[in-house]
Amino acid sequence: MSLHPTLQPYADAWTHSVEAISELVQPLTEGEWNRRTPCPGWSVRDVVSHVIGLDSEMYGDPRPIHSLPRDLYHVHTDLQRYMEAQVDVRRHHTAPEMTSELELSIIRRNRQLRNETRQPDTTVRGPLGTELTLEQSMRGHAFNVWVHEQDLRAALGRPGNLDSPGAQIARDVLLAELPAVVAERSDAPRSSAVVFDVHGPVEFLRTIRVDIQGRGTLETAPALGPAASFSLDWETFVRLTCGRVAPEAVADRVKTEGDPRLTAAILRNIAVTK
Repeated sequence: MSLHPTLQPYADAWTHSVEAISELVQPLTEGEWNRRTPCPGWSVRDVVSHVIGLDSEMYGDPRPIHSLPRDLYHVHTDLQRYMEAQVDVRRHHTAPEMTSELELSIIRRNRQLRNETRQPDTTVRGPLGTELTLEQSMRGHAFNVWVHEQDLRAALGRPGNLDSPGAQIARDVLLAELPAVVAERSDAPRSSAVVFDVHGPVEFLRTIRVDIQGRGTLETAPALGPAASFSLDWETFVRLTCGRVAPEAVADRVKTEGDPRLTAAILRNIAVTK
């Protein structure tokens, strides 16, 4: 393998998730492709189209020239419009067309990864012309594909892979966003701490400390007398942080302690995906 060792975990996680997606959708009937998923506005077909589109752009294919209809209620931002093009252009594709294109996409990307020789800090193009490192791109991609695998599993009633390589990547990606959720979006008091205790297939106990300047940092050390604490299972944590469910809908699965205004603010701002 020529892939840099730093990048290998992201390639492995992507492979595990995308092959799971392929296995999930291969036997679906036409009607099952239209099932609604937890991803706002997207069906099973739409989620798979998005995954195909992501991988085609990672491969280097040009983006489709496509005008979006004006009645897509779930599309509000430039990034959502950018992502929707790859989805809407496939909305009338048949099941065989979808599975065939997905399989071809997997084959091409596996070949590309086998021949990848760039360093992790190589600058690559991201959505909307942004620039990021190859490592950031591959980490984000592994995270996205795992989350969409979970969207499909929820829609199809096929739970699984909550502790897969992609889940480990997702844990790190989501934890990295918590300091901003607590300190910036939820305006936690300065010189305070907020604790997240997550159990289940992926377990962790993390503290977000807010310093005197109002900046948040992620720590593994537990906090004594935190301003707020949350105890919840891993699947619920993922659904909340990825914006797949409203806090009110899973209130019975989230135990909170501390300042009720702060806990409410954090839950209101906890979705970090765009």
